[in-house]
Amino acid sequence: MYLGHFSISLAVKDLAASRTFYEKLGFEVTGGEGEQNWLILQNGTSTVGLFQGMFERNILTFNPGWDARAQRLEEFTDVRDIQRHLKEHGLILTTEADESSTGPASLTLVDPDGNPVLIDQHTE
Repeated sequence: MYLGHFSISLAVKDLAASRTFYEKLGFEVTGGEGEQNWLILQNGTSTVGLFQGMFERNILTFNPGWDARAQRLEEFTDVRDIQRHLKEHGLILTTEADESSTGPASLTLVDPDGNPVLIDQHTE
């Protein structure tokens, strides 16, 4: 089971300061809306999302259906199939995708150390 492209979604206090810091590490802005307090930065295949005022904690994020450049993959494991697999293996989900739906959907769970995990499918 492939969860999709991995990134870290950081809950930042100051979007501009965080952007400057990550740009000095070699990251470049590849998406987002600064006016809406979020940006996506990449360095090679490493992706960091900066989100000011949107999340309480940092979130481990997986995007089924996307490659490292947010381009749609021809084949991928749908988030609802991932959800069924996780539940079959005894994991407790904090939010779930609607199993009767298709297309974009997401689910969340928390790892044993309290780290939120988001599996967020944006594509059909």
